[in-house]
Amino acid sequence: MSDKPIMAKATAVWLCDNTTLTFQQIADFCGLHPLEVQGIADGDVATGVKGFDPISNNQLTQEELDRAEANPLHKLKLKFNAAAQGEEKRRGPRYTPLSKRQDRPASIYWLVKFHPELEDSQISKLVGTTKPTIAAIRDRTHWNINNLDPIDPVALGLCKQSELDAAVQKANAKRAREGTAMTDDERRKLVSTESSLGMAPEPKMPSSMAGLETFSLSDSSDVVEEEEEVEDKRDIRDAESFFNLPADVDATNDDDGEDDDDTDMRKRR
Repeated sequence: MSDKPIMAKATAVWLCDNTTLTFQQIADFCGLHPLEVQGIADGDVATGVKGFDPISNNQLTQEELDRAEANPLHKLKLKFNAAAQGEEKRRGPRYTPLSKRQDRPASIYWLVKFHPELEDSQISKLVGTTKPTIAAIRDRTHWNINNLDPIDPVALGLCKQSELDAAVQKANAKRAREGTAMTDDERRKLVSTESSLGMAPEPKMPSSMAGLETFSLSDSSDVVEEEEEVEDKRDIRDAESFFNLPADVDATNDDDGEDDDDTDMRKRR
């Protein structure tokens, strides 16, 4: 028998709007994270979701609700349903609505970037994807990798914050047992959900220029150095040498007697 109400997020919306329960009480009853419940109360999460009354839908009694409102430490208990006895949780991959399936690569990118301790099987279970897709994003061989921006899967509604926290804790515990726990430097590189959502998108290289990143233009300083290396090897000790014409030119002028005569006549005039 499940110990959580059906339509948990809609139930949390109703409890936030119609009761004085604490965020922790609502989170424990609906299987959510307290920050998610706070986001629902602030209007940042579950926008447009209509509240689901657990009392009229035979999931909670009024007496149990009154007892919880009077005592902030009291945990709500789901109303006993004999028909749910022996019901087993269906095993299989997580179902992702069609409207959110296009967001899965961005959420995988976020998990791979900010939670490198997670295994592929954990990421697959969190967002309902396949291991080849995760491997392609890890290796940056995904067909749309240049257009992906990392987005928190909790913000996209692909998983709950409590599920992500549990997966991270499990991964850290496993790495600690294996002696490969994250170092302090690696932990400092991780950012919170609020910080990651506020980060500017990473600059992407246009797809038309993909593969040209290894080419670069030569530096202008290199060109200047090459020009400086070209030395003038002419002998400048005798300044008159610059005005001496080659021998073949003198011979050509001597052969043409008419030109010399004309020049002499101009000088006499």
